[in-house]
Parts: sequence; C-alpha cells; structure tokens
Amino acid sequence: MDYKAIAQQTAQEVLGYNQDTSDWKVVKISKKITVSSKPSRKFRGNLYFLSDCCRDNNIHLNLSESTSDFILNSSKDTCICHSITQSFALGSISPRDFIDLVYIKRCEGNMDIISSNSVVFPEYPPSSNYIRGYNHPCGYVCSPLRENPAYSKLVMFVQTDMKGKLSPSIIEKTMPSNLVSFVLNAKDGIKAYKTPSVRGCHHNGHSSFQKKK
Repeated sequence: MDYKAIAQQTAQEVLGYNQDTSDWKVVKISKKITVSSKPSRKFRGNLYFLSDCCRDNNIHLNLSESTSDFILNSSKDTCICHSITQSFALGSISPRDFIDLVYIKRCEGNMDIISSNSVVFPEYPPSSNYIRGYNHPCGYVCSPLRENPAYSKLVMFVQTDMKGKLSPSIIEKTMPSNLVSFVLNAKDGIKAYKTPSVRGCHHNGHSSFQKKK
C-alpha cells in the first residue's frame, strides 16, 4: 500500500475543507469553541468543523502519545497509529478503536497540517474489546491569525464513521459536545516542536489489544 500517496491526498482534502466556507451550519458554541457541520461526501454522516482555538504562534501541533499507540513509522512525517476513544454519552456509546495513517505537513505561510485517514493494517485486526471505527479524511490546521500574526488559529475537521449499531440521531446529538470536550482535554497534547516531523513514532511490534480501564 502506498501510504505516502494516501497521506498526501488526505492532507490536500483537509486543506480543501479549510478553504471551503460554504454550507457550514453552527451546531454548538461552548467555551469559545464553535462546532459547525455539513453532510459528508464520504459516508452517510457529517463532517464537523471546530474553530476559534487560538494559541501562541510559537506553539505548533504535535500528537499526544497518551491516547495513541504508534505502530509503524513510515517516514519522518508519516506514521500509522492505533488510537482508542473512551465511552461517552453516559456510556451509551461504547469505546471505539481506529487505525489511522497520520501525516504532518508544513505549508507556505507558516501553516501546519496534521491529517489522518483510517487504513487497513492486517497486523492489527479488529478486537472484541472495541468496535473498529473508521475516520474519513480528518485533521488539524494551525495558521497565523491575519489580524495578529503573533497568534495562531487552530481548527479541526472530523468525519468519523462510528460503525456499530448507533442511530444517526444519537451521533448527531452527542458528537458536538464530545468534540468540544475532546479539544479541551487535548490542550496538553498541543506541544512545541521546531520541525514538522512525527516524533516518537516507532514500531511497537504486534502486541495484542488490552481493554482500556
């Protein structure tokens, strides 16, 4: 599988989402975070857009290793990771796991993109401990604010197929609040780095899944 080509295509799609300002509908505003959505073109669900997360321009995007297990370092800017989400909506939505191809790209104008797209990785088959979800092109875009280049604006795009037997109405009702909580809890995962490379990516072997407590 040509992971590099998939990664670069995903980054271009995320950049396209960032440039497309049409048809977004605001579905939640909380703690200075705005969540908007529109129907996804990838699956029968929504593409979510979170904005208004500003950070000092000296702080760029990195991946938090607290919720992800890097299982293959494809190159200095590309890796495959296994991530697990906790249950939410008072336990009505059980934990999911994902196998994602993650790519970090530095663009012109001091803009950073972290894109991700689920891939099939035979060495990590689905486990009975989790429902295997699927992330269509998702990602973060961090760019300097035009009105104040000393600060950056962080936006996040999410289009996750939760799989399982969840009804679309439950996902649409709970996803915006869960995304806001995710951003607030992920503040510690936004760390400084000087070069757009995936640090800490390494091959952990083919260890078996363990249920997260």
